Amino acid sequence: MTMIETPSELIGTPPRASAATATTLLSDVLGRIRLTGALFLKGEYSAPWAFDSPGSCVLAELLSPDAERLIVFHVVRQGRVWISAGGHHLEFEAGDLAILPSSHRHVMGSPEFAEPVQIKDLLPQSPWSDIPILRHGGDGELTEMVCGYFRCDELLFNSFLRSLPPVIKIRPVGTAAALLEAALSRALEDGPGCGTAVRLPELLLVEALRLYSSEAPLATGWLAATNDPVVSRALKLMHDDPIRDWTVDELARRAATSRSVLGERFKALLDQSPMRYLAEWRMQLAANLLRTTGLKLASVAERSGYGSEAAFSRAFHRHVGMSPAQWRETSLALATEG
Repeated sequence: MTMIETPSELIGTPPRASAATATTLLSDVLGRIRLTGALFLKGEYSAPWAFDSPGSCVLAELLSPDAERLIVFHVVRQGRVWISAGGHHLEFEAGDLAILPSSHRHVMGSPEFAEPVQIKDLLPQSPWSDIPILRHGGDGELTEMVCGYFRCDELLFNSFLRSLPPVIKIRPVGTAAALLEAALSRALEDGPGCGTAVRLPELLLVEALRLYSSEAPLATGWLAATNDPVVSRALKLMHDDPIRDWTVDELARRAATSRSVLGERFKALLDQSPMRYLAEWRMQLAANLLRTTGLKLASVAERSGYGSEAAFSRAFHRHVGMSPAQWRETSLALATEG
């Protein structure tokens, strides 16, 4: 039995956690990774057309060389498009939003077949004084798209993105649609590099992932965990008070379940124990403090839930592969180079 084929008594169709809890957890994670957003392309494509878009490393070098991670998105404003990434093939139409959480190499094009061309070969030389407009294709149906990216710190907290598919399809409605339109309008007005002074990109990503989780519930993964009534309560307890000396027994009691059920659901949804999850989250908190403050290691250890600097240093080294001091030095050097 694979992880996808989780026993129904563990996952099945349990009551869903509140949308507010899932949104709070998403905001907490995204708020720790210095998320900013920008648009990089407006496209007007006539069928037949197709592009081959590079993966994360090449794309980062092209768009934002100092970014640690890019999360690419495409907004379809008119027409239709298909996007293939990592073995996933999805079709989109006007009003849809595509997100590639790990910026996989992807191919996109019109429903009518066309041989893909390398999109980087058609873009003007950067830097750009304005968001470039790319026109390409034949004389068929017109598709208009806006392409952008979120740039963020590399996540030491791996639970968040590792279970998401290579490409996600979202169709915002109501408030979410208005938020998307407001974000695009603001970004199109400001030009390249917009979004660094406002939190609108973060709000957009939070809302998009919340919609994806609610409209297409996943069997496993972090988003699925935020919608599970038992696991989500435990997650919120740890996020609300990460430095508390939590035990599985106390988490289970306060999440109104048994130790065994809590452990089973964490394993089924996140493929890890509650304590492993807590350790990962503490590492993300510690990384933020090391990167953004001049606190001594003893203070970072205390604020990350460790009783001593030595225990914190051992845990950090196990998780990251280098000492906190080495990691801070490397991080600051990369920031200076960027």
